[in-house]
Amino acid sequence: MHKSSFVNIIGNPNVGKSSLTNYLLGQKLSIITSKAQTTRHRILALINDENYQLVISDTPGIIKPAHKLHKSMMDFVLPATEDADILIYMVEYKDHNLKDESLFNKIINIKVPLLIIINKIDLLNQEKLELETDFWKAKVPNAEIWPISVKESFNIDKLLDRLVELSPVSPPYFPKDQLTDKNERFFVNEIIREKILLNFKKEIPYSVEVITEVFKEEEAIIKIRSIIIVERDSQKGIIIGHKGAAIKNVGTKARIDLESFFNKKIFLDLQVKVKKNWRSDEKLLKKFGYHQK
Repeated sequence: MHKSSFVNIIGNPNVGKSSLTNYLLGQKLSIITSKAQTTRHRILALINDENYQLVISDTPGIIKPAHKLHKSMMDFVLPATEDADILIYMVEYKDHNLKDESLFNKIINIKVPLLIIINKIDLLNQEKLELETDFWKAKVPNAEIWPISVKESFNIDKLLDRLVELSPVSPPYFPKDQLTDKNERFFVNEIIREKILLNFKKEIPYSVEVITEVFKEEEAIIKIRSIIIVERDSQKGIIIGHKGAAIKNVGTKARIDLESFFNKKIFLDLQVKVKKNWRSDEKLLKKFGYHQK
């Protein structure tokens, strides 16, 4: 008897959705930083076992859209409430702020199994945890409440067992040797963008998109040329840095992660281009993989 399910994870920014996805998969697939809006796309991670396949869907954090890029990010979240076999709403302590009331109403009225996962409980004492658990039990009576800590690996193996238990009997949706629905270029873009998120402050990381124009795999090496897109000339100067020091630093750190990810030597050529106000340009957003409705 084989089980398969779409397990969709939604929640506010920075509650640990990507960390949980990576933990369940057993390797890093989604990029993680302490900055909000790190995840911009819906990424599927395929957890395969002889008797089951869990399709874990990592989604952008729920935000109030400030421009068309934000709206596109939220367009990845809504379908996650509609095509789930199991829905996870992930929170952390006192994360009671609902960014989207109508979306939350969809969540609490969903007809499939609903799990509210309270992450980062390693930061709480027993009294605070009980108060948090009671709050969510009262707010969403139809949900299972799961306290976990991804950082401390607490209760996640039991959570995985429960997800398998709740999954319907079904053949696998994807080939069993597949890890994700995304291609190589997507992960190149994400790894480079992660280094920018980690190494630049203020508005810079949010104004950046990365596009990989060349991904050429040879026997001993993968040759990659990626373009870092920014919105203004001043941002281009900051990304490049004095005598190219800043972009060299990003390239070095990205190359190390890429070699680990692909298990192969990497040649990485980074360039910076200005596309004014790309975050509000529907044509460019579509080109960058953000589907406009």
